Amino acid sequence: MSQTFAPGVAPQPAPDASDGARPAAEGADSQTSTQGPATSGTLDAPEKAETRQGHAGFWTLLVGSVGVVYGDIGTSPLYAFREALVPARTDGILLPEEVIGTVSLILWALFLIVTVKYVAILLRMDNNGEGGILSLMALARKALGGSRIVFMLGLLGASLFYGDAVITPAISVLSAVEGLKLVTPALDDYVLPITVVIIVALFLVQNRGTGKVAAFFGPVTIVWFLAMALAALPHIALHPEVFRALNPWHAVVYLLGHGTGALVALGAVFLAVTGAEALFADLGHFGRKPIQLAWIGLVFPSLALNYLGQAALVLEKPDTADPFFQLVPAWGLLPMVILATIATVVASQAVITGAFSLSRQAIQLGLLPRLEIRHTSESHAGQIYLPQINGLLMVGVVLLAVLFKTSSSLASAYGIAVTGTMLLTAALTFLVMWRMWNWSPVAAAAAMLPFIVVEFLFLLSNLIKVVEGGYVPLLLAGGLVVVMWTWVRGVTILFNKTRKTDVPLVELVGMLEKSPPHHVRGTAVFLTSDPEIAPAALLHNLKHNKVLHEKNVILTVETVDTPRSNEADKVRIEPVGPHFYKVVMKFGYMETPNIPKTLVLLRRQGFKFDIMATSFFLSRRSIRPAAHSGMPLWQDRIFITLAKNANDATDFFQIPTGRVVEVGTQVTV
Repeated sequence: MSQTFAPGVAPQPAPDASDGARPAAEGADSQTSTQGPATSGTLDAPEKAETRQGHAGFWTLLVGSVGVVYGDIGTSPLYAFREALVPARTDGILLPEEVIGTVSLILWALFLIVTVKYVAILLRMDNNGEGGILSLMALARKALGGSRIVFMLGLLGASLFYGDAVITPAISVLSAVEGLKLVTPALDDYVLPITVVIIVALFLVQNRGTGKVAAFFGPVTIVWFLAMALAALPHIALHPEVFRALNPWHAVVYLLGHGTGALVALGAVFLAVTGAEALFADLGHFGRKPIQLAWIGLVFPSLALNYLGQAALVLEKPDTADPFFQLVPAWGLLPMVILATIATVVASQAVITGAFSLSRQAIQLGLLPRLEIRHTSESHAGQIYLPQINGLLMVGVVLLAVLFKTSSSLASAYGIAVTGTMLLTAALTFLVMWRMWNWSPVAAAAAMLPFIVVEFLFLLSNLIKVVEGGYVPLLLAGGLVVVMWTWVRGVTILFNKTRKTDVPLVELVGMLEKSPPHHVRGTAVFLTSDPEIAPAALLHNLKHNKVLHEKNVILTVETVDTPRSNEADKVRIEPVGPHFYKVVMKFGYMETPNIPKTLVLLRRQGFKFDIMATSFFLSRRSIRPAAHSGMPLWQDRIFITLAKNANDATDFFQIPTGRVVEVGTQVTV
C-alpha cells in the first residue's frame, strides 16, 4: 500500500509535487500492506535482526545490545538515586525508612515500566521487525484505517524524543565528569570545559560512523554493569536490611506519607527508567530475544544491586553527597570516573544513533524535508549519518551543558521528555492491542491502565519542575511539532495547488498519438508524485524542446507502512500507450530509495533499457509566499526555509548526476 501516515504527506517530501514523492490521500485504505498485518507474529524480530547483521550470532547480538540498547539506562545510577533523595533531605533529617522507600520506588519503577511494559509487552509489537514510536504509530494507523489523532500522537512523541536526544548527552557526560571533583576539588572549575570538549569530540567523529567503535561498546558496557554491581556488594553485606526495599509496601508508604514531597521524589525516581524507549527503538537492530536476555541476565540485576548498594551506603553515612562514586574505595575512584565517562559517551552515542534513525523514518513518513543521509557502513544498512541533524544536536547539547552547568540542574529538564514519550507509547499500545491484536477494549485498558496511571504520576511530578528547567524539552518539542506540522501542511497545500493546472496523463498520451512530436532515441524517466497526472517536467520538455523520447517512464516512489518493502512487489510497470509506461517503486520507511538500482529490476519484467542512455527529468520549483494561502505568513516562511534546505532529489534518490535534467518553475504557497 502507499503510505497513510499523514493526510496529504509525501514520503520523501519536497516542495515539488512532481519529484516522485507520492502524497497519501486522507482516509486511504491502510489494511492492504504488501507484507501482511504487522503483528507480533509477523516475523520474529531476532530473525530479522540476524538477517540484517549478516546472520550474526545470537551472543554477538546480545553483547551489542548491552552497549547500544542499555547505554542510556545504564548511566542513570550516576544521578537518579542522588536526586530522588533530595526531597527527603529538605528537613535535614534522613530517616532509614525514607531511604528504603526511595530505593523501593526505583526498583519497582524498573520492574513495572521496563521489565513488564517494554521487555514483556512492547518488544512483541514489532512492525516487521522494527520498533520505536513511529513504527508503533504506523501499526496503530494501520489498525484504525488512518487516523489524524494517531498521526499527531506519533508526531508529538517523535518531537519529545528529540528533546531526550539533546538532554541525554549533556546530563550523562556532566554527571560522569563531576566525579573528578571527588578525586580532587581543584578540578571543580574544569568540569564544564572537559564536558564540552568530550561532547564536541563525540559529535565531530559521527561522520566516521559507529561501525569501528560498535564492537567496543558492548564489552565496555558489560564491564560497566559488572563494576556497578561489584562496587555495591560490600555495602549491601554490611546493611542487608536494604533488601526490605523489594517489598513494594515500602514504596507505597513513602508515597502516602510525604505529600507533595513524594511527588517531587517521583520526578527524580523516573530518572532511573530513562532510556527504556531505546529497548523498543533498537528492536530492529538486535532482535527481541537478545534484548530480553541482556536485561534479565545482566542489566536489571546490576542496576538493582547498585541502587541497593547506594541505599546501604546512605544508611551508614546519611550525609553522603554523591553515593554512586563513594561506593568505591579511594584507590578505585579515578578508574570509576574514567569508566563512567566512557559509559556516558556510549549512552550518548546510542541516543544520537537513535535520533539519526528516527530522522530517517520521519523523512520517509513525510514529517521532515529530505535531508542528506550518508551510509557509514557497507555491510550494515542501519549505520547512517545525517550531517544537519548531527550539527543541530551538537549545538543543542553544548548550549544545555553551558547554560545549566551541573547534572543536578539538568535533572529537572530531563523527565518531561521521557515521561511524555512513554505516555504516548502506552496510548498507542492500547490501540494496537485493541484493534490489531483483537483484544476487547476492557482487556486492553486493563493491561495498559496501570502503566498509564504510573506514567501520568511521573509526568505530573516532572511538570512541577517546569520553571526549574522542565520548560526545555517542552520548548524543543513544541518547536519541532510546529516545524513538522508546517512541513506537512505546506506539502499538502502545494500539492493541491499544482493539481489545479495539471493535465491527466491519459489525455496527454491521446493527444500525442494524434499529433506525435519528433522522437529521439533513449529512455526518459519523469519523477512525479501522482502517476495519473502528466509531470510538469514532461510538459515543459514538450513545450520548449518539442521532442519525445522513444521510451518515457512516469515514475512514482511510494513509502509503504512497513520498515522494508516486499522484494517481489518493489517495482511494477504498466504500459500507457506506445511510448509511455507508468512505474511505481515501493520502499519501506527504514530504506533509503535508490532509483537506478531498483529500475534494473524491471528487466525481469521484460522492460529493456540502457541506463547510460537514460535521462532523469526533475521539476525544481522556486517557492514564494502568497498573500492568501492556507497558512499564516510566518508559517509560509518556515516552510520555504525548510524547502530551501531540503536535500536535492538527485542525491536522495541516488540518481547519477550526469543523467539529470532539471526544469525550473515558480510557485506560491
